[in-house]
Amino acid sequence: MLTRTIAIHYVRAALRGALRGGHDVTPVLAAAGISPALLEDDRARVTAEQYTLLIQGLWEALDDELMGFGAKPSKRGSFQTMCLLAVHCPDLGSALRRGLDFYELLDSRPAMTLVEDDDGYRLELDLSDASDPDHFLAESLLVLWHRFSSWLIGRRIPLRRVDFTYPEPAHGGEYHLIFGCPLRFEAPVTALRFDARFLRMPVVQDEGALRRYLRGSPAELLSRRDYGANTAGLVRRILGNGITGGLPEVAGRLGVSAPTLRRKLAAEGTSFREVREQLLRDQAVASLVRGGESVEDLALRLGFSEASAFHRAFKRWTGSSPGAYRAGS
Repeated sequence: MLTRTIAIHYVRAALRGALRGGHDVTPVLAAAGISPALLEDDRARVTAEQYTLLIQGLWEALDDELMGFGAKPSKRGSFQTMCLLAVHCPDLGSALRRGLDFYELLDSRPAMTLVEDDDGYRLELDLSDASDPDHFLAESLLVLWHRFSSWLIGRRIPLRRVDFTYPEPAHGGEYHLIFGCPLRFEAPVTALRFDARFLRMPVVQDEGALRRYLRGSPAELLSRRDYGANTAGLVRRILGNGITGGLPEVAGRLGVSAPTLRRKLAAEGTSFREVREQLLRDQAVASLVRGGESVEDLALRLGFSEASAFHRAFKRWTGSSPGAYRAGS
């Protein structure tokens, strides 16, 4: 998977439950390599690896997979146990039902229900008893169950729609990248909607694959946004493979004209320049966090004619200079 970064909004939101409970999150941030100073800048980003360490650290510090957002804690290992039960089922429908039955046994369960609709099924989520002001828990659970279900059958499940009971949040633009489908806010229920045929598809994973999959959790479950069929995702993949040139060259690789590619990207709410800049931003942040590459070499590798141009671009992307970002990460 190409390098991705996570908006600082999600870091702040993830910490809210622990902070509300009076926990000192400084050690968790330090273990994840995230400077507290980054929390003050709305444009800052962290790598998927840093985000994974942050969430794992919160799970351990709180002994709660709901990270302080649920009415009661969900002890560490609950999700892993559910996965072990689900992976031995013959098809996705039975896997989901077994997983939901398992959570019914727990006082801390997230209230989820598989409901048959006229045109398919919906996986409905009820967090009315949770304290989730940023909708972080709702977003995380919906993404987690969608990604895990797709992994079980070895293919992405295209969602018909995702419904949310709350109004569109300020970061609602991220939802289109996360879910890749039509969205409806202020709906009667919060739910993932999908075609019934996917419930009949066989589970193709086993315990060995599950252990490998969960080792990097939640990065694999929560931060994967490249849907393949999505035009922006295809453009990003081509650019990430090192192709030089601009929109006409990428359009040629995709077998379409430049105007057609431009229209497809516009229909997804983005542009060639935006996709390219997001990729450069993510690669720059990842390099600065890893260390070992000078800013000058990084600027050259990313295609900037001089380091000063890269400095200006990075400041525009993240609000910090490359040197300050490296020192603070």
